[in-house]
Amino acid sequence: MAEHPHATLVRKGYEAFTRGDMDALRGLMTSDCTHHVPGNHPLSGDFKGQDAVIEMYGRLFEETAGTMQVELRSLLVDGRGHVVSVHRFKAERQGKSIDEDEAIVFRVVGDKISDLDECIADLDKSNDFWS
Repeated sequence: MAEHPHATLVRKGYEAFTRGDMDALRGLMTSDCTHHVPGNHPLSGDFKGQDAVIEMYGRLFEETAGTMQVELRSLLVDGRGHVVSVHRFKAERQGKSIDEDEAIVFRVVGDKISDLDECIADLDKSNDFWS
């Protein structure tokens, strides 16, 4: 059975992110795409528009000095424009390390990602890591 097109789109996004290919990511997102990052730390909040989202991704790479790893575990679709991804996130930053499960709820409009709602296994741990 072939993978649902929305799952394929999100998988391509993970592959581009892992390679650090921000141009490829731009091509997968709507111009007004928004990424919502939970928590209470300098990298949390709502990042609206491709430029803001890509800039935030760049900060993730910078803040972790290239140690960040994201391993896609699974993709779930509803056939109505939603994809849920589950991934493992590992990184080191300023003498701290993090290794946890995370998820993102993607909204797909047409053939582009328009919204990403990030979910974290342990908000306190995430806040501590990024603060």
